Amino acid sequence: MTPDGAVAALRTTDAVRDRAGQLLRRARAGESAWFTVCDDALGNAAGVVAEVTRTRYPDLSIPFHSRWRHFEAGGVNRAAGLEASPQAMIDLAVVSVLLDAGAGADWKFSEASTGQRFSRSEGLAVASWHAFADGVFSADPADPLRVDAAGLKAVTVDDLAAAFQVSADNPLVGLDGRVELLHRLGDAVTTDVFGGRPGGLFDALTASTQTVGAHDILALLLDTLSLIWLSGNEIAGHPVGDCWRHAAVTGGGLTDGWVPFHKLSQWLTYSLLEPFTWAGVEVTGVDALTGLPEYRNGGLLIDTGVLILRDPEYASRTWQVGDELVVEWRALTVALLDELAPLVCAQLGAEMPLACVLEGGTWAAGRELARRTRGGLPPLTIASDGTVF
Repeated sequence: MTPDGAVAALRTTDAVRDRAGQLLRRARAGESAWFTVCDDALGNAAGVVAEVTRTRYPDLSIPFHSRWRHFEAGGVNRAAGLEASPQAMIDLAVVSVLLDAGAGADWKFSEASTGQRFSRSEGLAVASWHAFADGVFSADPADPLRVDAAGLKAVTVDDLAAAFQVSADNPLVGLDGRVELLHRLGDAVTTDVFGGRPGGLFDALTASTQTVGAHDILALLLDTLSLIWLSGNEIAGHPVGDCWRHAAVTGGGLTDGWVPFHKLSQWLTYSLLEPFTWAGVEVTGVDALTGLPEYRNGGLLIDTGVLILRDPEYASRTWQVGDELVVEWRALTVALLDELAPLVCAQLGAEMPLACVLEGGTWAAGRELARRTRGGLPPLTIASDGTVF
């Protein structure tokens, strides 16, 4: 297997599910050094998610889990009017998702136009929306509602700090890493696929068809944006992005020991489904995407007792993203979300894709449990550079 072949093999959701499934089977067999799995607690977890879903969406008309929900924070449809330009919607979604790693517990964004104050994902979404509307990512002052290569590469740490209201009293985790990510995105979109702006993705995928597979969106993102990720993980000099080592995972050739997640790329794919749909393009195969291995979904599983730390002391330590415990936590989250989703649907008496269960859903339930038990903090502390969590 060549390095190119190994990287390509790890850029599929089949590979994500396969490696996650290996670690779940191993944990169920009692072979994990980090977690035990309590299958009896899955029903309770499904009940918690179903209850939160009914509260948030009483009519069970549930949209996809995506960045667009956060743009509506506080009951304001900030992106209204962008539907006429799928390229602009994709520009906004790409930049906002790439800026949507954990903000930290102390950061807030105050919106002058509404008087509302937002934190965490909603705050990052609202802040990135206003930065987009103010032309922070556009090199053309006459056309602020766009993101282009020159605009991205011109963004400085001070620019982003000002747009996100960062100060000594309002710190944002991973600010420098976010700016570097934007610069790398600026380099990436100079290719023919994008034509100088992220929104060029729409034209690339719809040039000859009005039907697009969800995994095709993800595959194109992974193929074209692989160089922007800051993880440093490589196979023979080829970057693999959000893929991490775990000694117990097996695979063919150079993929042996690697666990892929592609969390931000999948979150971005989920967030692009609606811009394509709103533009009249049919998106198929949404369930090919996996659940998102981040701390709200993972926290739900710990807080409902589905996942139990072998040593409670682990909860008091600070972990690195590449530590085996974190890799395994994320993998178990992916695998267990696939099992949890049909249980939630059964309790709701409704069929829906995983994307709607996540929105209904698992992420909100994880956040609510964290709020009740730890003031909103996740059950494990992860040192993040702002590009994974």
